[in-house]
Amino acid sequence: MSTAFHYTDYRAGRRSSHPTVSFELYPPRNPKRSSSIWAGVERLIAQAPHYVSVTYGAAGSTVDTRDRSVQVLMHVHDKHPELPAVAHLTCYGTSQGELVLIVRLLLRAGVRDFLAIRGDPPADGSEKLADNGLTRAVQLVRLIRAVAADELPDGVGTGPNGSGPSTAKNPRDYVSVAVAAYPASRGMERQNDIDALLDKQAAGADYAITQVFYDPDDYSTLVKDYTAQGGTLPIVPGILPLHDLKRLRAMERLAGIPVPERLLRIFEDNPPGPARVRASLQATTHLIADCLKAGAPGVHLYTFNRPRPTLDILEYLKAAGFLTPAEETYRQLDPGAYHKLDLDTELAALSMHHMPPGV
Repeated sequence: MSTAFHYTDYRAGRRSSHPTVSFELYPPRNPKRSSSIWAGVERLIAQAPHYVSVTYGAAGSTVDTRDRSVQVLMHVHDKHPELPAVAHLTCYGTSQGELVLIVRLLLRAGVRDFLAIRGDPPADGSEKLADNGLTRAVQLVRLIRAVAADELPDGVGTGPNGSGPSTAKNPRDYVSVAVAAYPASRGMERQNDIDALLDKQAAGADYAITQVFYDPDDYSTLVKDYTAQGGTLPIVPGILPLHDLKRLRAMERLAGIPVPERLLRIFEDNPPGPARVRASLQATTHLIADCLKAGAPGVHLYTFNRPRPTLDILEYLKAAGFLTPAEETYRQLDPGAYHKLDLDTELAALSMHHMPPGV
């Protein structure tokens, strides 16, 4: 069933009674590490996420990275047919004809969920897009919708934007299209991002997943400003576990989002060990909890295929009452649960069983 069904009752600013948990998975860069990557993927899937997405990686699309991404996507689809797997599609490095063919092939293989993004420049620093006329994610949304309508006419919705999963003749064939949102932008850049999100909404997007951010106020302000201008898409916060300074610095270089001083102090004040694990886990879970309290419909974790930090985050959120155990249905959030537990005690317990990065 399409991921869009998880958000049909979304209302901006209202706390969700069943927030989703989803993971972003990454194709292996080194074939020699494939076995450990698959083991990590299976450990993450064992946590019963509502869906997973499979990225091309952070250095632009090539045929090789695309093939490895599709390999992970189809591995999940074939081994876990009940788990929606979201395919990333980007404008970079792929012609319009190739994009049409890729969407057709994925639809025929049973994939019903896509994330349409402009994409990162190629790793060699070139800014050239394929000669295809697709320079914006909104064009990619339209392309996916057009191909889906041709391949699966009974799955086309008849909602306000020609979409909407509950309005399709055959909801099982409804194709969901997610897009990106950018909480950390400021000023005119923020307005441009909101305008682009409104365009993607009009083109038939179903929900948005955010780029990395570190301040929950950035998320709630984006939702407020977007909603005030007619935005209706559910915006799912994309969260990077804050345990790895190297990863934070790499994201800063890639996305241009500075790492706040308060996070840098975690690594400056705490040598590697349980205290650092506890402090970074506390920062991550507070960020997620504040977004959920602000009405976020779920959380999307950028896992980098590292199960341990993700498992620690989920364990705390369940213990604090924000999520129920994975084998149960997500239930009504208890507004007071976050304060009923001793935060430091819970995090200390988690840090004691921390495993080294990469496990």
